[in-house]
Amino acid sequence: MDKPKKAVFFDRDGVINKERTDYVKTVDELDIFSNIMEPIKRLKNSGFLIIVLTNQSAINRGLTTHEKVDDIHMAIQDFLRKNGTSIDGFYYCPHRPDENCDCRKPKSGLFLKAVTELKIDLSSSWMIGDSDTDMEAATAVGCKSLKINSSDDLDDAVQSILNSLN
Repeated sequence: MDKPKKAVFFDRDGVINKERTDYVKTVDELDIFSNIMEPIKRLKNSGFLIIVLTNQSAINRGLTTHEKVDDIHMAIQDFLRKNGTSIDGFYYCPHRPDENCDCRKPKSGLFLKAVTELKIDLSSSWMIGDSDTDMEAATAVGCKSLKINSSDDLDDAVQSILNSLN
């Protein structure tokens, strides 16, 4: 039986790429932070899976499509692969807040889907996000969390995680 894996869950908009008030709806609107490769490499080198969990209500608002969100995730993956790293899984919720689904953060559906599919141990895993809903979702599933205020904080958050291993 496989030993459960540890993971670092990343929110997408505001952590991996610049957030837009009108949503990132196409690859052309995607602006990936230039400093994300090294922190991701350091986490992967320490045995963490890297998983993106993101609310993407622009889909059910009719502003974008599942295909365009998949294209955005592929563009992020291509950028990281060109820089010697990658993300192990992308999970997103397409629902609007008023749809009251189980997958929209701060609810735990995205976490639970990733845990089931990738055999993740939440007690040894972390969430890095930029919103209170990211922190609430992590807490609800027993995952440690770090809130960052800008992409500049990502290195410090990753160093905190790595320091906790010692």
